[in-house]
Amino acid sequence: MSPLVRARNVHKAFGHLDVLKGIDLDVMPGEVVVMLGPSGSGKSTFLRCINHLETMDRGSIEIGGEQIGYELRGNRLVTLAARAAAKQRGRIGMVFQQFNLYPHMNVLQNIIEAPVGVHGESKAEATAYANELLRRVGLADKASAYPRQLSGGQQQRVAIARALAIKPQLILFDEPTSALDPELVGEVLGTMRDLAGQGLTMIVVTHEIGFAREAADRVVFMDGGQIVEQGRPEDVIGNPSHERTRAFLARFIQ
Repeated sequence: MSPLVRARNVHKAFGHLDVLKGIDLDVMPGEVVVMLGPSGSGKSTFLRCINHLETMDRGSIEIGGEQIGYELRGNRLVTLAARAAAKQRGRIGMVFQQFNLYPHMNVLQNIIEAPVGVHGESKAEATAYANELLRRVGLADKASAYPRQLSGGQQQRVAIARALAIKPQLILFDEPTSALDPELVGEVLGTMRDLAGQGLTMIVVTHEIGFAREAADRVVFMDGGQIVEQGRPEDVIGNPSHERTRAFLARFIQ
């Protein structure tokens, strides 16, 4: 089986700050990969490079064998036009730290916006699938509600349903619980655990060690713009081989 995601030698700098220093990573279809590491280690930047919300300075990222955000002309990579890049991005769902729901649209309208407006689905088809997704995330009774009427955890579950509405090959989670009150974190993690159990390919940036231990097929620890170590959760979390990993985990595990 070929990797769904294949990243090679990915570099990214902001000015004089090198944020990514040669990332190599494969993610197999149906795999759940959790990325851990301190703030500023490059995890979120790498996630944003995967769906071309950030451009790379060097390297390549392929999804399903297709170079994301660029095309090869001769021996050099050339950035795709915005419309072509957006079409590629349509295969990748993303859930952000902030919920980014449209405040003037109700829950159902938020979920069907991209399938209808971008992907050309019929409103009836998109609505039927949106209602199915709302049942899956435990919000079947909230289709007519507006974001301001929902708790933070409910808004994030709507954001997850919205990301799934485009039927993505891959879904990216960028610290999806970091903006939530502690008592609301569990409901979002529960939804993510359910998705992981359904065979969806997921890359999750989080500090939720319990989720990583329970739901991940593989844990990747990053620091200083590099992958320090990776492996099964029981190895990386339970018996890390690198001192930097041990020091990081010691802050979360007593």
